[in-house]
Amino acid sequence: QVQPVESGGGLVQDGGSLRLSCAASGRIFSFNGMFWYRQAPGKKSELVASMSRDGVTTYADSVKGRFTISRDNTKNTVYLQMNSLKPEDTAVYYCQIGVGPWGQGTQVTVSS
Repeated sequence: QVQPVESGGGLVQDGGSLRLSCAASGRIFSFNGMFWYRQAPGKKSELVASMSRDGVTTYADSVKGRFTISRDNTKNTVYLQMNSLKPEDTAVYYCQIGVGPWGQGTQVTVSS
């Protein structure tokens, strides 16, 4: 399968916001669940948010109320809106479409 492409990461201050994007192949986009993971240095990867093909969303407890996953089927893109960012959100963020490969990741750094 084609690897999705993440973008939108960067350096932001504590309390700031970022919106990550993940562009994927149109052929697979509309029929699969979507997932955002993150991995911080020295830590295991963590499932941050997911959206089923029917639009049901789930979030890790650590991001509930701050992060929102959404999708735009017309653009074959899934988003992760991240508000009220904290230094502990610092990680490389990856997306996955269905059971396909992860993207290359986008770095999010939150300074205190």
